[in-house]
Amino acid sequence: MTARILVVDDDPAVAEMTGIVLRGDGFDPVFCDHGDQAVQAYRDSNPDVILLDLMLPGRSGIDICREIRAESGVPIIMLTAKSDTVDVVLGLESGADDYIPKPFKPRELIARVRARLRRNDNAVPATVRIGDLEIDVTGHRVTRDGAVIPLTPLEFDVLVTLARAPGQVFTREVLLEDVWGYRHAADTRLVNVHIQRLRAKIEQDPEHPEIIQTVRGVGYKAGAHQS
Repeated sequence: MTARILVVDDDPAVAEMTGIVLRGDGFDPVFCDHGDQAVQAYRDSNPDVILLDLMLPGRSGIDICREIRAESGVPIIMLTAKSDTVDVVLGLESGADDYIPKPFKPRELIARVRARLRRNDNAVPATVRIGDLEIDVTGHRVTRDGAVIPLTPLEFDVLVTLARAPGQVFTREVLLEDVWGYRHAADTRLVNVHIQRLRAKIEQDPEHPEIIQTVRGVGYKAGAHQS
């Protein structure tokens, strides 16, 4: 089945180029050029991935991302002409999975999209317990005492990557490669912000995490493991 990609960008040249690149790689792009119409465009098109510009007429990409994320875990990649730390982190904290600065190379864009479409197919047990969490790997579900904890697909992948190797320390660079699909140096803020988002959902006390622990100067590891 052809993956549908919603492109939300008000720059006609960028939208046209993005459409050519996506179609050339077998994707089905749909377009929206105004922030006020983006959420409805998402609901109407039911895309597999959203490419969302940060700066739009009407509602901002950050506001749009927050609203979509409140009702869906659809992968969202921010498109931004800015590389300022505040803008990037705000976009990630609003629920984006990844970001790509403009101007971007066509193959880099396709690689990011394919990485978000790719499921984590590594062999893991069907169910993993970490701390007081039960992770249904094949069902993509996390529960605590029977109550479901809603995670985005990418947050789920981060958790499973850590939980399948309890006690193993993962550097931010390794997590970027395992979860985001990077094969080169990239922005480790992606990892830091997603760990913060994940902790806010799964930790009893996010300020004193027990499930995802920081190894200062190195990276992160999963805490107490139960088989």
